[in-house]
Amino acid sequence: MTKVLFYPVYLLLILSSVESCSVPDSLYVLSPQTIPAGYHLTKVEAVGCDPETLHLTVEDPSFTVQSNGVVVALSPVSVATSGRTFSVRAQDGSGPASEMEVHLVCGTKRETNEKGQAILKRTKRRWSPPPINILENDVGIFPKVVERIVSNSELKYDVYYTIEGPGVNQYPFNIFSLDKETGDLKVHQPLDREQFPKFILIINALDKITNQPKDLPLDLTVSVDDKNDNKPEFSGPLIFSVLEQTTNLVVGKVEATDKDDPETDHVKIKYTLKDGLEYFAINPDTGVITTVSNKLDRETKDTHMVTIEIRDLKGAPNGLFNTATATINLVDINDNPPTFSQTSFKATIPENKGETLILRIPVDDKDLKNTDNWISKFVITKGNETGNFRIETDPKTNEGLLYVTKPLDYEKNSKVNLEISAQNKAKLNGTTAGWLSVPVEVDVTDIDEGPEFLPASVTYTVKENLPNGTVIGTYKAVDPESRNSNGITYRKQTDPGSWVAVDQTTGELTVTNTIDRESPLVKDGMYIITVRAMDTSFKTGTGTVTLVILDENDNMPSIPARLMMCEESDKLSSKYIFPQDNDSSPYSAPFSFAISEEYVDTWSIRPVNGTTGLLEQKKKLPTGIYDVSFFVRDQQGNGKMQTTEVRICQCVNEKCIAKDRSVSLGPMGILALLLPLFLLLLLGLLLFFICTTKREKIPLDDTGYSTGILLPSNTEAPGDEVNAKHMFNPDYGFEQGVKGSIKGSTMNMGFLGQKSTSTMGGHSVHDNGFQQSSAFNTLNMQNRSSSQFEQYSLHNGSRVFGNAAEYGSGLYAGDLASYQTWRTHGLCLNENLNNLQRSEEDPRDGDDILHRYGDEGFGSPAGSIGCCSNHVIDENLDFLNTIHPKFKTLAEVCTKR
Repeated sequence: MTKVLFYPVYLLLILSSVESCSVPDSLYVLSPQTIPAGYHLTKVEAVGCDPETLHLTVEDPSFTVQSNGVVVALSPVSVATSGRTFSVRAQDGSGPASEMEVHLVCGTKRETNEKGQAILKRTKRRWSPPPINILENDVGIFPKVVERIVSNSELKYDVYYTIEGPGVNQYPFNIFSLDKETGDLKVHQPLDREQFPKFILIINALDKITNQPKDLPLDLTVSVDDKNDNKPEFSGPLIFSVLEQTTNLVVGKVEATDKDDPETDHVKIKYTLKDGLEYFAINPDTGVITTVSNKLDRETKDTHMVTIEIRDLKGAPNGLFNTATATINLVDINDNPPTFSQTSFKATIPENKGETLILRIPVDDKDLKNTDNWISKFVITKGNETGNFRIETDPKTNEGLLYVTKPLDYEKNSKVNLEISAQNKAKLNGTTAGWLSVPVEVDVTDIDEGPEFLPASVTYTVKENLPNGTVIGTYKAVDPESRNSNGITYRKQTDPGSWVAVDQTTGELTVTNTIDRESPLVKDGMYIITVRAMDTSFKTGTGTVTLVILDENDNMPSIPARLMMCEESDKLSSKYIFPQDNDSSPYSAPFSFAISEEYVDTWSIRPVNGTTGLLEQKKKLPTGIYDVSFFVRDQQGNGKMQTTEVRICQCVNEKCIAKDRSVSLGPMGILALLLPLFLLLLLGLLLFFICTTKREKIPLDDTGYSTGILLPSNTEAPGDEVNAKHMFNPDYGFEQGVKGSIKGSTMNMGFLGQKSTSTMGGHSVHDNGFQQSSAFNTLNMQNRSSSQFEQYSLHNGSRVFGNAAEYGSGLYAGDLASYQTWRTHGLCLNENLNNLQRSEEDPRDGDDILHRYGDEGFGSPAGSIGCCSNHVIDENLDFLNTIHPKFKTLAEVCTKR
């Protein structure tokens, strides 16, 4: 070991500038040969730095700098005799960074004698062979001696050597070995720099007897030198896109890598284009591909395949290389306008037909389909000044769709010439061509049209409240073919208020009802009606009449009938009044106000603005209700005195406070509450008494002839027919009429000495010579012959007799009434029979024919059953559900077999 002199080294700070953060350029630090982890080497002093933003960093990963500037070892570090150098960088937020080199100087502490004098000793030189370099992929004979390691301790001790580290006892294993006696370092296989570029081995010299280290461990670095053994490789996809017909436009960049040593020419790659040179070029150093010709046409060829070579050693012939094919797709530009398949087009449309597709216009476009360069956009450039046409694009076929939107008139124009231009959504690019146009001829065919009003809408100005019959004007229609109004009739189609009449032949408009401008039917002072015209072929046309109604001063301003005025303790109360006038200016606001003389001492009113008045008290009035009268007039002075009810009250939040009220019950109130309870108790006692009382059962004799009981009948033969002549010369003894034929219409009339008399559906008394008929039967007969059959012009103005006294005094009148009733029912019967003959398919009256039934005795509450039963006023037959079972016998007799 060589002897090394140790000198004290002091920290030297050099300030280069006071404006920026800086550290000294260099710093020498005395350190031990082996620096343990956590060892504090020195402290970096920064000058002019912002402590808040100061940032210190160390280049050597074995060390770090704490926030206070102290440099600390992160792991054990060996310092060679030649020393060790690393840099410290300082930077804050105010300016550029400053860098300092830290030099570690290896030394030991000097020993002193008893007098404190330093004792000089010879030191050994640290064994330190130079770094070893091995060429990768060496094919030499293995194992191969690379270097001999010799420690200076061999001069004094008998030592042996050990080796450890990656390549020995760590992955990758068994690459190196060391002869323990001679110190020969051997390599046992070829090395691959791309896999293991460097090995750091640790060698120790140990005493053969004590096995103790006789020298410090040696860190031996074995570097693997690169050999150009890797071809460059393409990285990334080789697919590019570029616009067609462009020059000097970047297509894309070819990316390549080489695994060899980046510090050598083994990775210097040169790019070469092998084909496609007429359209493309490539930068040899960067690999950027560009276009060199504007003849790239996507419509001719949309994809180009080019071969690219990459060669290392800067393209030297002996360099390694690779090739690949790049795909260059041409991006479409709109360099082809759409073209028409024909030089002209024709279409036909009937007049008065709108919203109709009349023509499809096909086009061809060479650009890329379904892009803005291909999608067509059609424009009508000429002939559509009236807006009768529109054109759209079919999204599926890219054709132009020509529509008629507003109906065409043959009489005005039988042929329309259009010019249509075919364009694209995108603008033309890379071409000198322009958009193309094509002529379109539209023929309008004539059809027989209805009349039309000229003009289609007319306006008349009228005053409101015109007298009925006032002529407003004449609104006429003409035939489009003949251009005259012959044979055209008019009628109103809509007239919400029925204010106007239209003359059927002339179309003259006249007032029929009061025209009121303030009506809700009038919108913005206009009232609209529609008139329909019809020609001799029943074709129609419609016109609109707008009445602009002028206002008149026919409404006076009005005020609310009731006002609420809040009482104010510190001043007189007042209330704003907002009159309402349905008229418009100048027949409404501004309003004028004047108090009635009757209330001039207690009230006053004055205008606040043109639409508001203020009603004020002149003196304090107690709470209560007051009537106040005053005049309100409009701008023209139209108005009258009006009275309003003013309630003065105490208020909370502008609302009157209702006075508290209490309700108490007096003696009568209590009695009124208890009386229902008493009645309820009394009703309970009554029910209890009824339920506990036993009654004797009374048998019901159903063999008599009382009303409501089915009558026994043994006569099943048909009844007697009625002779109509008896109705003209009535006798004082009447036979029974036709029984069961006309419900509620016939009446068996009896007289003195006749055994049996009967009325229909009422009460009868027998064996006494007199007949009593209830008012029910009389009314039924009177109504049947009067109100229900007025169509037969038979009106009975007299009453039918109801007892013997009336019969004796007015017998002939009663007979005449019976005859009229009979005639009425006969006519009704004939009408129903005729109806049956006319409509055989109508099943409603199919069974409503005359039947013969046996004599069933006296009258029944149900009356007779017959064809006229549908004319009875009361048709409620619910009683059939509760009648005696003996009625089944009659039902069987009456059933048609």
